[in-house]
Amino acid sequence: MARGWESKAVADQIEESSDRRKSTRAPARSIEDRERQERLTSLQLSKSRLLEQLERATHPIHREGLLKGLRAIELEIDQLMSEKP
Repeated sequence: MARGWESKAVADQIEESSDRRKSTRAPARSIEDRERQERLTSLQLSKSRLLEQLERATHPIHREGLLKGLRAIELEIDQLMSEKP
């Protein structure tokens, strides 16, 4: 009889733990929100890569191209951030 009560108590604890995890999860985001976040992450990685290249670049034309790319990425990041719900 004691064994039956123990297994019931364990099952209740597992269920409570599962319920707590479900209630503490972040709400599901829409597909658009996820795509926007993925795009933002990609742009931020590209920006950091361009900044690293810019630090090493010595030729003026190469630096100019990197700066143009950096400005374009920063503009797109700003646009994505302003769309934030």
